[in-house]
Amino acid sequence: MTGFISKCVLRSAALSFAIVAAGATAASAADKITIIVGGMEKQIYLPAVLTQQLGYFKDEGLDVELVNSRAGVEAENELLAGAVQGVVGFYDHTVDLQSKGKYIQSIVQFSQAPGEVELVSAKHPEIKSPADFKGATLGVTGLGSSTDFLTQYLAVRNGLKPGDYTLLPVGAGNTFIAAVKQDQIQAGMTTEPTIAKLLQTGEAKVLVDMRTPEKTKEALGGDYPAASFYVQSAWIESHKDEAQKLANAFVKTMKYIASHSAEEIADQMPKDYYAGNKDLYVQGLAGGKAMFTPDGRMPADGPETVLKVLSTFSKSLQGKQIDLSKTYTTVFVDAAK
Repeated sequence: MTGFISKCVLRSAALSFAIVAAGATAASAADKITIIVGGMEKQIYLPAVLTQQLGYFKDEGLDVELVNSRAGVEAENELLAGAVQGVVGFYDHTVDLQSKGKYIQSIVQFSQAPGEVELVSAKHPEIKSPADFKGATLGVTGLGSSTDFLTQYLAVRNGLKPGDYTLLPVGAGNTFIAAVKQDQIQAGMTTEPTIAKLLQTGEAKVLVDMRTPEKTKEALGGDYPAASFYVQSAWIESHKDEAQKLANAFVKTMKYIASHSAEEIADQMPKDYYAGNKDLYVQGLAGGKAMFTPDGRMPADGPETVLKVLSTFSKSLQGKQIDLSKTYTTVFVDAAK
């Protein structure tokens, strides 16, 4: 375990160095924008890479660099430090940060469902629902990440207290799969294409499914706007032209996703994202494609659902008045060409 944590620390340090360097370069050229993505290989964040692949950033006269991150919480920290101009991550961070006196806003909403699944290891058939998490170690991408938020909510909703279980940051993809195989975690939350891989091998089963709006409403009580493009509120005020161009590009991508099949979308993605199995990649995308918004707009009841979920367990939100109108804006999506 010590080795695993050491690797995470080294990766985080290297990531910060790379982002600072990229940010310095970004500041030197007009319309040069650095965006950090909370896991570019994850299908929930597919719109970021797809926009680049389709050439929509260039169509808007933008020079955009995408930088990869292990988890949304790392991306959030780099944004607040001013190392990047924007983040592709979960909307719920905008609500969480406002409770801490920091203001960021979602400009374009990519999804209306988390696209996440709580998987349980096949070695632990005794875990039949989140109520059985007591004494278990649960995998999340990172502490303070959206998978952390959602896992805590599922546990509290099923009558557990924070001390009843342990949260372990294991990332996604191969590191998550290894944690399941080595029994470092008995259950965990992840996304495609990791889900499809573990289901195919039979090493895990679905415990809670949040890949579609319908399943998400069952699990969380409403639409849960998740993947989004967000920036610091102050940046919007001084970069309205860039914000509009970014919204234009991303909205084009959302419309492309809505009008094309999973296979057609996969054909546009870098081949290494298939992880050696394009059929499995397409299968996962087809199963979760409904999570994406057709036009980048925020679901009407979405922010309220997010606030309700976070308020269930978050001490930083207790007793705080959150102005949800300051966590997102539809101005740029409404004006998108």
